[in-house]
Amino acid sequence: MGGEIIFGLPFHLVRYFRPTFIDVFNISNTQLGDAMAIYGVTAMLSYFPGGIIADYLSARRLMSISLLATALGGFYLTTIPGQMGLSIVFGYWGVTTILLFWSAMIRATREWGGKLAQGRAFGILDGGRGLFGAGAATIAVFFLAAFFPKDLENISPDQRRQAMVAVIYFYTFLTMGAAILIWFIIPDSGNNKKKNNNSSNRLSGIVTVLKNRSAWLQAIIVICAYCGYRGLDFYALYGIDILGMNEVSAARFVSNATFLRPVGAILAGFLADRFSSKKVIGVTFTLLIICYAILMIFTSNHSAYMVLMINFVFTFLAVYALRGVYFALFEEMQISGTVTGTTVGLVSIIGFTPDIFFNSIAGRIIDASPGYQGYQNFFLFLACFAGVGLIATSILAYRIKSRNPV
Repeated sequence: MGGEIIFGLPFHLVRYFRPTFIDVFNISNTQLGDAMAIYGVTAMLSYFPGGIIADYLSARRLMSISLLATALGGFYLTTIPGQMGLSIVFGYWGVTTILLFWSAMIRATREWGGKLAQGRAFGILDGGRGLFGAGAATIAVFFLAAFFPKDLENISPDQRRQAMVAVIYFYTFLTMGAAILIWFIIPDSGNNKKKNNNSSNRLSGIVTVLKNRSAWLQAIIVICAYCGYRGLDFYALYGIDILGMNEVSAARFVSNATFLRPVGAILAGFLADRFSSKKVIGVTFTLLIICYAILMIFTSNHSAYMVLMINFVFTFLAVYALRGVYFALFEEMQISGTVTGTTVGLVSIIGFTPDIFFNSIAGRIIDASPGYQGYQNFFLFLACFAGVGLIATSILAYRIKSRNPV
């Protein structure tokens, strides 16, 4: 619950309610992308120090504080600030959602999974996040629809604003609730401060991580997978622009598709433990390349509606499968448990850079060629990243096999 809802305010609002969000805040796709790029910058600056902190302090305390701080930004967002205020709050969230939260959650999950169930541990983590996120989004869509009139053609700006504010409050109070639950329910996990309580050990661990080429390859894999995930933020807009959906039906379509996340993540986790994370990741990138190619071909064909819907299902499943297992690579790469947080910080500071550039570039791609052509270019953009991810996975698999020949 905490691992998903902490990203509800900065990402769910844009993913499920992008058309309404853009209208209420009176901004373009490009302006929204630029505001979210500020989030990416502050998040990037937070990943590595956050990883080091996670190796020494209690995950329970770190996560609770992060959730509470993130919720405070939600109260500010309900004032519907202008472009500058929006950029500031997204930048604030970049710190609150990452510095004390992200690496702590990943380290706790790796400890939970042990040596034999890394795929299942991370698959269940992301699947659980997805299940809660989908449920929250479904309720949020209900709030949106409750404030909209039956005749959407005659909706007033004030009604649209009230609906958006109600959704923001909903996510804000959920985030506060998660902070309270984690504080009272999650036990303090074992940490490594006794093993790494001097500056020389700390510096040695950082240097070891920076010199690990496999960690850099994993970072590239995360970049490419995360671009696919960020691409899902534009599917509600695609439903309106290309498939003729209205704001409510588009939001409902994307929120319903999110229920595929636990399926994709948990299934990928079990397959990773059965075969290997690297094999599952390689197959999934291949599937994504095929899916994006089909979307490029059928974007302008209204008679191919069913083909597009089926393709969307496979696209969502593949993206969620990647998210479910790319951190399970740590065990196959033989990363020491004492530097898990630091390694997460390195991989994340590179792997999640799409938070900086993806929305800005994708927004410009779509705005530059409105209609079918813009989305064809968008899916080509995504396909290129999937191709790079497949190459990086193949190189990493070769390195692991060379080090541990059968």
